[in-house]
Amino acid sequence: MNKTVYHQHLGKLDFLDSWKYQEWLLKKITDIKVLNREQEHKQETPNFILTVEHPHVYTLGKSGKKQHLLVSETFLQSINATFYEINRGGDITYHGPGQLVVYPILDLENFFTDIHKYIRYLEEVIIQMLSEYNIKGERSSGETGVWLDTDKIQMSRKTCAIGVKSSRWATMHGLALNINTDLKYFDYIIPCGIQNKKVTSMHVELNHHIDEESVRIKTLYSFEKVFNCTLSAMPMQYSYKKFCEELLPPVL
Repeated sequence: MNKTVYHQHLGKLDFLDSWKYQEWLLKKITDIKVLNREQEHKQETPNFILTVEHPHVYTLGKSGKKQHLLVSETFLQSINATFYEINRGGDITYHGPGQLVVYPILDLENFFTDIHKYIRYLEEVIIQMLSEYNIKGERSSGETGVWLDTDKIQMSRKTCAIGVKSSRWATMHGLALNINTDLKYFDYIIPCGIQNKKVTSMHVELNHHIDEESVRIKTLYSFEKVFNCTLSAMPMQYSYKKFCEELLPPVL
C-alpha cells in the first residue's frame, strides 16, 4: 500500500478550475486501478492532497436541495458569488476568502475501504489541529463536520464542513475550514441543509485575526498524523501546470 501523499498548494483559484483538476487527478488513480485488474504485476496508485482558497462560491451536493440557496442569481452576481451543483455528497455550503479548503484525492485501498471511517478521519484532522489553538472541536451525532459546544443546543456551531465523492475507492472533494471567513455569506443559505444551526470561524472564536498559512501547515501536519502517511511535493507530471497544458495544449 502506498502511503505517500503528493501535496500542492494552489493559492487562490476559481472553484470550477479546481474541480476540473480534481477530476483529472482522480482519473489518474482510477485508470491505474482499472489497468491493474488486467495485469499480474500491479502498479502503485498515487495519492494527492490539494489546499486552496476560492473566490465567493456556493456549491450544492447531490443530496442537497436547491431551495437551501436563499437568494436569486441576480443577488449572487451583486455579491460577486457563483453557484454550482456538483458531484459530492452533502447539501449546500459556501467557500470564500479566509477559508482553508482541503481536497484529498486518495486511493482508499492504500489506507482502508470504509467511507464513513474516512469522513471521521477528516474530522479528526481538524479536531486535532484546532486543539493547537485551544479550540475544542467535536463531532455532532448524525451530522458531518466539526462543531463546537455540541452539548449546548442553543450554542452549537459549525466551523468545518465536509463533503466527499468516492469512485472505485478513490476520493475527491473534502473539507472547508472557516479561519477568517466573512460569515455573512452563510446568511444566504441554509448551511449543509441544517436548520437553526450556527456557523463560526476561528477568528470569531479567538477574537483576533488568524495567520492562515500557519493553519494550513498545521492542518497538513495533522493530516499526516491521522492518516499515518508522508506528504511529498507534487511531481511535475501531476502538477496543476501539467493539467493546464493537457487541458489547453499550446498552439503550434
